[in-house]
Amino acid sequence: MVDRLDTPLQPDPLQRIRRNSRLMAWACVLIIMALPVALAAYWSTVTSTELAVQGSLPSLAIQQQLLPWQRWSAGATMAVPLALMLVGVWQARLCFAHFAQGLVFTAQVARYLRNAAAFMAIAGVAAVVCGAAASVILTWTNAPGTRQLSIAFSSNHIFTLFFAALIWMMADVIAKGRALVEENESFV
Repeated sequence: MVDRLDTPLQPDPLQRIRRNSRLMAWACVLIIMALPVALAAYWSTVTSTELAVQGSLPSLAIQQQLLPWQRWSAGATMAVPLALMLVGVWQARLCFAHFAQGLVFTAQVARYLRNAAAFMAIAGVAAVVCGAAASVILTWTNAPGTRQLSIAFSSNHIFTLFFAALIWMMADVIAKGRALVEENESFV
């Protein structure tokens, strides 16, 4: 019996992309499940001083014990940007699921990436608006004249918007590349 060494087995060139994409799709699911639980645990247990600092307020801005409705309303308000971001993560998961099937340069992948980028950008803007609303909620029971509205725009917001623009640009490149391939195929 003779082994044929002259025809080496050709591995799937997308094998690594498929494997890593399956892992990333599962990571997206884990993030979608874990972050809402972590947010609820955080808002349930964190001290009002820490909430003030996280909300871009002075550490002593919350002058009285937070009422349960304040804690839960502010937490729900801050859940809005997280929810938007998680919808974007779901779109990324759909993109990774396509990659895992070997579907890389498709119109659907470009659409998923654009959706992920759009939800990330909206979440970045919502974080600023919701943070301002949460600061009002957290200081609502303060004495008149000591309630606060804090509007914060940080490097985290800039990075989120930049990253969303980066993903949107990648989606445009994929869509344009796909359009060029289709155009070239029509000439053949």
